Amino acid sequence: MKPAQGPSFRWGYAIFVLLLLSILGFMAVGVISLFAGIDVESLSGNVALIPIEGVITGSEDSEFIFESVTASPDTIELIEKADKNPSIKAIILEINSPGGSAVASEEIANAVKKTNKTTVAWIREIGTSGAYWIASASDHIVANRVSVTGSIGVIASYLEFPGLLERYNITYQRLVAGKYKDIGSPYKEMTQEERELFQQSLDEIRDYFVGEVAKNRNMGKKEVDKMANGLFYLGSQAKELGLVDEIGGKDEVIGYIEKKEGIKAEIVEYKKEKSLFEVLSRIISRQSFFVGKGIGNSLFEKRDASTLSITT
Repeated sequence: MKPAQGPSFRWGYAIFVLLLLSILGFMAVGVISLFAGIDVESLSGNVALIPIEGVITGSEDSEFIFESVTASPDTIELIEKADKNPSIKAIILEINSPGGSAVASEEIANAVKKTNKTTVAWIREIGTSGAYWIASASDHIVANRVSVTGSIGVIASYLEFPGLLERYNITYQRLVAGKYKDIGSPYKEMTQEERELFQQSLDEIRDYFVGEVAKNRNMGKKEVDKMANGLFYLGSQAKELGLVDEIGGKDEVIGYIEKKEGIKAEIVEYKKEKSLFEVLSRIISRQSFFVGKGIGNSLFEKRDASTLSITT
């Protein structure tokens, strides 16, 4: 006698319906999110506040789904919108970032320098490395006395475990078209020649960083170079060194703007709000990535991007 098939069929049908409803709900959220965004240009106020939070990246990296990041394209767009808005008289960069991508930091710094508005960097808790690069591009820097700033320098790091492979009798077969194509590979020791070449590149990036800070702060390059050893400074120390202009917080920032522009400051926050659709999309993309990585076991992972990174 065959077992009854009814319950099995009903369970499968229920799962199908739930899946279908989930997909339809996701699509509905996407449609709604298209009309739910707030146009910052329509908000009232004469001082735009743009946050620089978390790691500075060149794009919205899926690795930072639930963390604050500053993506240079989004931030530049906000700066340009504030600059074009005739109602906005000044721009505040509220900084709480340890830095990040050298390229993204320079892109934002250049956007700040291109504005025709008064720009003030407000370093609250941390504004180091690439974040300080951005701050230096502003007209005036205000920092809390116990905030952390400076840390002018460049870092590159990667994991290296050829000894571990040898221990488990695993061999790294080197197949490259280009002598230095696998520089920084974790599967082999970096040669002295490779180390020197890479260090040369880091030194050049650091030299450019130092030059930009010196130009932005109207300081001698040699003077900045002495401080560009990667060390961070408290806000009070940075003031003595000339890296910031004023010790204080929001009141001091507003006071500077009101005195310079002769206005009563009315702050409006310029911030790109992520729609629920974007958040869900990134979560699904992240989960899909993990599934693919599990199946493929990362055999074709891009070594150039994943093993060696340069940040300011």
